[in-house]
Amino acid sequence: MGLQYKKFLASILFVLISVVCIAQEGQPPPPTPPPPPGFPIDDALPLLFILALFLGIYRKLKLNKR
Repeated sequence: MGLQYKKFLASILFVLISVVCIAQEGQPPPPTPPPPPGFPIDDALPLLFILALFLGIYRKLKLNKR
Protein backbone atom coordinates (compact mmCIF):
# COMPACT_ATOMS: atom_id res chain seq x y z
CA MET A 1 0.00 0.00 0.00
CA GLY A 2 1.47 3.25 -1.05
CA LEU A 3 1.43 6.41 0.99
CA GLN A 4 -0.68 8.14 -1.65
CA TYR A 5 -3.30 5.38 -1.48
CA LYS A 6 -3.49 5.69 2.32
CA LYS A 7 -3.97 9.47 2.12
CA PHE A 8 -6.70 9.03 -0.49
CA LEU A 9 -8.49 6.44 1.65
CA ALA A 10 -8.22 8.63 4.77
CA SER A 11 -9.64 11.67 2.95
CA ILE A 12 -12.59 9.63 1.64
CA LEU A 13 -13.31 8.34 5.16
CA PHE A 14 -13.26 11.88 6.59
CA VAL A 15 -15.71 13.06 3.93
CA LEU A 16 -18.06 10.13 4.57
CA ILE A 17 -17.98 10.68 8.32
CA SER A 18 -18.79 14.37 7.91
CA VAL A 19 -21.74 13.51 5.61
CA VAL A 20 -23.11 11.12 8.22
CA CYS A 21 -22.76 13.74 10.95
CA ILE A 22 -24.63 16.34 8.86
CA ALA A 23 -27.38 13.84 8.06
CA GLN A 24 -28.09 13.34 11.76
CA GLU A 25 -29.35 16.82 12.48
CA GLY A 26 -33.03 17.07 13.23
CA GLN A 27 -35.59 16.87 15.95
CA PRO A 28 -35.74 13.82 18.20
CA PRO A 29 -38.94 11.80 17.88
CA PRO A 30 -41.77 12.74 20.23
CA PRO A 31 -42.16 10.62 23.38
CA THR A 32 -44.55 7.70 23.23
CA PRO A 33 -47.96 8.22 24.81
CA PRO A 34 -48.62 6.66 28.21
CA PRO A 35 -50.34 3.26 28.26
CA PRO A 36 -54.09 3.18 28.76
CA PRO A 37 -55.12 3.00 32.41
CA GLY A 38 -56.06 -0.24 34.11
CA PHE A 39 -56.49 -3.29 31.94
CA PRO A 40 -58.99 -5.65 33.60
CA ILE A 41 -57.62 -8.93 34.92
CA ASP A 42 -59.32 -11.95 33.44
CA ASP A 43 -62.07 -13.40 35.64
CA ALA A 44 -60.86 -16.97 35.03
CA LEU A 45 -57.46 -16.32 36.60
CA PRO A 46 -58.39 -17.56 40.11
CA LEU A 47 -60.03 -20.64 38.59
CA LEU A 48 -56.89 -21.41 36.58
CA PHE A 49 -54.73 -20.97 39.70
CA ILE A 50 -56.89 -23.41 41.68
CA LEU A 51 -56.86 -25.88 38.78
CA ALA A 52 -53.06 -25.68 38.54
CA LEU A 53 -52.78 -26.19 42.29
CA PHE A 54 -54.93 -29.33 42.21
CA LEU A 55 -53.05 -30.65 39.18
CA GLY A 56 -49.73 -30.12 40.98
CA ILE A 57 -50.96 -31.90 44.10
CA TYR A 58 -52.32 -34.77 41.98
CA ARG A 59 -49.03 -35.16 40.09
CA LYS A 60 -47.01 -35.01 43.31
CA LEU A 61 -49.15 -37.74 44.95
CA LYS A 62 -49.01 -39.85 41.80
CA LEU A 63 -45.18 -39.70 41.70
CA ASN A 64 -44.90 -40.54 45.42
CA LYS A 65 -46.94 -43.74 44.98
CA ARG A 66 -44.39 -45.20 42.53
